[in-house]
Amino acid sequence: MDAAGGAPYNPRSVNEVFRDFKGRRAAIVKALTTDVELFYQQCDPDKENLCLYGFPNEHWEVNLPAEEVPPELPEPALGINFARDGMEEKDWLSLVAVHSDTWLISVAMYFGARFGFDKADRKSLFSMINDLPTIFEVVAGKAKKQGKEKSSVSNHDNNKSKSNSKRGSESQEKYSKSMQPKDEGALAKDDEEHGEALCGACGENYALDDEFWIGCDICEGWFHGKCVRITPAKAESIQQYKCPSCSNKRVRQ
Repeated sequence: MDAAGGAPYNPRSVNEVFRDFKGRRAAIVKALTTDVELFYQQCDPDKENLCLYGFPNEHWEVNLPAEEVPPELPEPALGINFARDGMEEKDWLSLVAVHSDTWLISVAMYFGARFGFDKADRKSLFSMINDLPTIFEVVAGKAKKQGKEKSSVSNHDNNKSKSNSKRGSESQEKYSKSMQPKDEGALAKDDEEHGEALCGACGENYALDDEFWIGCDICEGWFHGKCVRITPAKAESIQQYKCPSCSNKRVRQ
């Protein structure tokens, strides 16, 4: 099982394998963060052994394992649904994340072995993979904490402080393309302070000129607008923003 509804996909170069890795990783991060409610529902313990698949096109799927032995690609952890109701949800999601990280590495190394990557190719591939936070770090919130530790504490405290102004408006002012022009010194300062901030959904870095960001008023994490499906226009009407993870927690409580 390799591509959602498509033909088997076999990347052959280091860059192609890395793109494959990033696509699968993005899919699983989405399942365990922004789509966590749907993912939780699909992992019914009363069903047979289920696996979480991530595909290169950034789509995810909960399904039975491949029938052929051995399978075309390494298979994800089997039976993730059986543990769902036997442990705290956050612990279960973290467990799935750890096994998913292992699966992603095994798929990337499978391609490397199959297409004869040498020592330099393997080192290059691992270096690119290692530059990204693991899925476990994203799900457990460690990626966000690492980003906060590397950025300016005082400025983040000011940004996260509760005020009468809307968080969506703050985010648009600070992070959207429509932000008002600043002098070069101010832009450089913003880059230095926020350059290491990580999105709480996908775990990737903040990019000042590229994307709109929004902050959660509950967990105080920052997110790409596209990762949580919030546009700058929509953010204007939000008085208190709750990220998908915090919203799902409130619903279940």
